[in-house]
Amino acid sequence: MGWVLFFDGECGFCKGSAKWAARFDKRERVSFAPLQGKLAAENNFTQYAEQGAGTMVLLREADGKFFLRSDAAIELARALGGAWRIFLLARLIPKPLRDAVYRWVARNRSHFASLSDTCVLPDPELRKRLRE
Repeated sequence: MGWVLFFDGECGFCKGSAKWAARFDKRERVSFAPLQGKLAAENNFTQYAEQGAGTMVLLREADGKFFLRSDAAIELARALGGAWRIFLLARLIPKPLRDAVYRWVARNRSHFASLSDTCVLPDPELRKRLRE
């Protein structure tokens, strides 16, 4: 696996997003870990779960580089590959604007999670790629 997606393990929207990413990661390049877990603590990423609005963190294991907020979403598109790579064009949008949109979604994530009445428990596909 080449990337680890750290997500807020206490957020239904975030868990649903991780489940979505696992479903579209056909090559199984991405593994998943909660920001409240041991692996996040070892990488000093737990601070990103404590910021109220939450921040997705994507770690590229090959070189140890990590990406936050909109940069993490764009790098996730790279990891997913295929047609998802079209979202690499989002790098053309100024980072302050991209991150402002990301922060708005993050602040409102509980509302977005409440729009769905489906369970966000990890399915077997996500569970086998979940790291602590």
